[in-house]
Amino acid sequence: MLRTRAGLFLALAGALLLPGCSLLPRQGADDAAQRRAVPAVVAALPDADASGTPPAAQRPAFTLEVNAPDAVRDYLARHLDLQRYRMLGDLSDAEVARLLGAAEGNARDLLGTLGYFAPTLTLELRDTPGGGAPAPRAVTITVEPGPRTHIAEAHVGFAGPIAADGDAAAQRAGIENGWGLKPGQPFTQSAWDDAKAAGLRALTARRYPAGRLAGSQAAIDADAATARLDVQYDSGPLYRLGGVQVRGSERYDPVIAERLARLQRGAAYDQATLLEAQARLAASGYYDSVFLMLDTEAPDPLAAPVIAQVRDAKLQKAVFGVGASTDSGPRLSLDHTHNQLPLIGWRAVSRISLDRKTRLASTAWDAPPEENGWHWLTSALVQRETTGSYDVSSGRLRGGRGKSGDHIDRTYYLQYDYASNQGAESSSPSAAVSVNYGWTGRYFDSALEPTRGMGLALSLGLGSTLHAPREPYTRTYARWLGYQPLGSAEAAGGEARRSRLALRLEGGAVVARSAAPVPSTEMFLTGGDTTVRGYGYNQIGARVDGDRTFAGRYLAVGSVEWQRPIVRNGEATAFESTVFVDAGAVANKPRDLQAKVGVGAGVRWRSPVGPMQADLAYGVDARRLRLHLRVGFAF
Repeated sequence: MLRTRAGLFLALAGALLLPGCSLLPRQGADDAAQRRAVPAVVAALPDADASGTPPAAQRPAFTLEVNAPDAVRDYLARHLDLQRYRMLGDLSDAEVARLLGAAEGNARDLLGTLGYFAPTLTLELRDTPGGGAPAPRAVTITVEPGPRTHIAEAHVGFAGPIAADGDAAAQRAGIENGWGLKPGQPFTQSAWDDAKAAGLRALTARRYPAGRLAGSQAAIDADAATARLDVQYDSGPLYRLGGVQVRGSERYDPVIAERLARLQRGAAYDQATLLEAQARLAASGYYDSVFLMLDTEAPDPLAAPVIAQVRDAKLQKAVFGVGASTDSGPRLSLDHTHNQLPLIGWRAVSRISLDRKTRLASTAWDAPPEENGWHWLTSALVQRETTGSYDVSSGRLRGGRGKSGDHIDRTYYLQYDYASNQGAESSSPSAAVSVNYGWTGRYFDSALEPTRGMGLALSLGLGSTLHAPREPYTRTYARWLGYQPLGSAEAAGGEARRSRLALRLEGGAVVARSAAPVPSTEMFLTGGDTTVRGYGYNQIGARVDGDRTFAGRYLAVGSVEWQRPIVRNGEATAFESTVFVDAGAVANKPRDLQAKVGVGAGVRWRSPVGPMQADLAYGVDARRLRLHLRVGFAF
């Protein structure tokens, strides 16, 4: 017992001789307070288990009560060092007195992490004899935290090339304006650490990936309850992109990865640019995994190589799918991918799909991108689809060129269309050949879950029907989607995502003589999950011959949707609520366009697999409710 007591005394003495935590400019004082002397305590307990926990039946050495305002009471009760020793039932009076002597400094350190540097503390130790007391002693700590320290001024300085580089002025301003601790805000250790880390992330995200925190100081005036902050960042050298070094690829030519990445040699380093290139490579189908990083150890930072660590996808892959949608019911599909066709080396993606309204078989072949980014493309499709009030058997052949950029996609192609309608009354088949050009621009803040920005898609086709009477025609189509931020939904812990308006416009026209037999697949129908909610898929068309629905030559669609984040119990959630109004019309003549309106409300969820939406819409003309479900975002 004497040996155990001696060991315990030495352990406690070593713990008490450790210097107190210095709050500034050191980080994590509260974490250090929790870790101090834990190994010594465990070593002094021969009866403790492997985790250092004393036997449950052992009587505590003392009870601990903290009397303080709510803002600090729980924090102190949770992190005071005294809590570490409370269950050591064989502590002597002298040992408890020594612990109590160190507790005041420990409490002041902890209060300092919360911004209280002039507290008033009273510590009381009293005996509680008697078998009914939970412990032989009671410790009470009474705290008057005093005024909370607020930021008086904050200075962010720069050293290295960023300090004099005129091209980096916007980056410097962004770090200064985005500094997390503004004058007037309360000072806390965690906020101070977070602000420094956020500034460093903003520095290293562009141009200066080797940047570092060169120094920081928080000068505290306890009497005035103010803090003056000073931070210095050293940017390190400016880095520019060199070539792409592909590692791990054995099956596919590294040139494919270089051209798909579309990284411009000599461009200043930008982390967002590398992430976008990484996403393109991952989505290309050639690789199962992709990781891009800049080689900051390169001898020449002005030509630093980008290392692409990849794992090749299989040469061929088949995927069997089962699904369902509110528009077309249950669906079965089989997709086959061949990443390198024999002899030509093109990539082929083929698909067979069956659902309640469509039976489809298609294949699309794409050549690897050339040095200028353009690539050859070709596709074929045959399908039988319930469109409006009749079935359409159709086919399509397409061949041309395409190019995908950071924001803009362009294609031009020659297309052959064939369609035959079967309904209550059969109609003659029709066919056409056309030359087409397509342009799509995406300017969203996020490619997967946009909250700001716009997208615009345009297409123009010039064609001729192939069945008598042979007539020329033009086909134009435009689609626009814009997000306009509105106010913010406030959460107790900070600002939640901003609410926004989602505005959508869509229009198309096929201009030809009334007798021209334009294939129905070149004309328009609308209605469904992504167009006019409250109506079935392609349920809105030009109505002729009584109540039968046919595709029309003119299309107009508009939508307004208010998307608002949901805050629950003072915390931002991954859900949003929406209300919307959709309207759409199809006709064979512009003057006959009559809008069909759908109104409703829905929920959005930012799920791990992408945004999911569920909308309940009422079709004013159809006089019925419809549930619309959708996963993902595409434009």
